[in-house]
Amino acid sequence: MNYWLMKSEPDVFSYDDLVEKGKAEWDGVRNYAAQGHMRAMRKGDLSIFYHSNIGVEAVGIMEIVEEAAPDSTDDTGKWIAVHVAPHRKLAKPVTLKAMKADSALADMAMLRQPRLSVSPLTKAQFDHILAMSKA
Repeated sequence: MNYWLMKSEPDVFSYDDLVEKGKAEWDGVRNYAAQGHMRAMRKGDLSIFYHSNIGVEAVGIMEIVEEAAPDSTDDTGKWIAVHVAPHRKLAKPVTLKAMKADSALADMAMLRQPRLSVSPLTKAQFDHILAMSKA
C-alpha cells in the first residue's frame, strides 16, 4: 500500500463535499509531477485530504477506489484523474504550521514542494499525521 497527500481548496471541493458525494473523480490536476504520482496510485491506497489556501490543514483520509483514467475535465486527452472515496475524518485537523514545526515530518514532500497538489507520504509520515490528529 502507498500513502499520499492530496490538496483541494475547501471552497471548491472540501472533505465534507467528498463525504456527501460518497465517491469523486480527483480531476483538474495539471502538473506533470502530480500526474506522475496519480499514475502510481493503486486501488486501496490511502491519502490525507488537505485543505489548501483556506484552513491549510489535513482534515481527513480518503481511499483511492479507481486508478488512473482519462480526466473528464480535459478535452485534450492529455491528463488523468483517479477516483477517491472518504475513509474517515481526522479527529482534529492538523495544521500546516504544526506539520512544519514537527521534525518527524521535515522530509515530507509537501513541505519541500509546497505548490505540488499531489505528493507521496511514507507510512511513517502518514501514521505521524494521524497521531498528531489525536493529540
